[in-house]
Amino acid sequence: MSPEFIQTLLLTAKLALSTTLILFIIGLPIAALLAFTRFRLKVIFEALINMPMVLPPTVIGYYLLVAFSPQHAFGGFLERWFDLRLAFTFQGVLIASVIFSLPFMVQPLQNGFVALPKSYREAAYTLGKSKMETFFRVLVPNIKPSIVTGIAMTFAHSIGEFGIVLMVGGNMPGETRVASIAIYDEMQSLNYSTANQYSLILFAVSFVLLVIIYSVNRHFRI
Repeated sequence: MSPEFIQTLLLTAKLALSTTLILFIIGLPIAALLAFTRFRLKVIFEALINMPMVLPPTVIGYYLLVAFSPQHAFGGFLERWFDLRLAFTFQGVLIASVIFSLPFMVQPLQNGFVALPKSYREAAYTLGKSKMETFFRVLVPNIKPSIVTGIAMTFAHSIGEFGIVLMVGGNMPGETRVASIAIYDEMQSLNYSTANQYSLILFAVSFVLLVIIYSVNRHFRI
């Protein structure tokens, strides 16, 4: 394996791990909000969160690329005040990955919270537990299968992203060239052996993650 091959795999893992960690942190409160509260714009909020599941990645990538451009308000603000450019950088790809993978984390967590009996919260409140204590010490520990599913699905989805990464990050070795982009490049260059190596690794990782999901869910059903 060449240094470039290893570098691409490490960058892919870095993107997937960072995306998964960020989405787990922000996904828990979002999922709880959707599961336990009612508000007028909830349907619109849920639709926006789940848009990446129905929109082509290139559509989201295009709008993000436009937003990140220094010629537009948001991108210009970042460059002017923070000297920060997101287009064709790892940071920009990470933001795009977080947005595009959001439903893969939120949906399993939300389903887990919805499935919990209401008596769990009522019992905790009766014992004098605060809402924060109830959330972290009662609710979250009881949705372990959903947490495992959300983490595994988000990681697997992140390592396979292509369209949105290509649109926002381009193909810059060591910066934005992840394994999915590398496979396309190697195929274009007729380097089938290298493309096959990347593909086998992504296939194996995705397969292992799915086995973990089904094993955990089966264990908790027994």
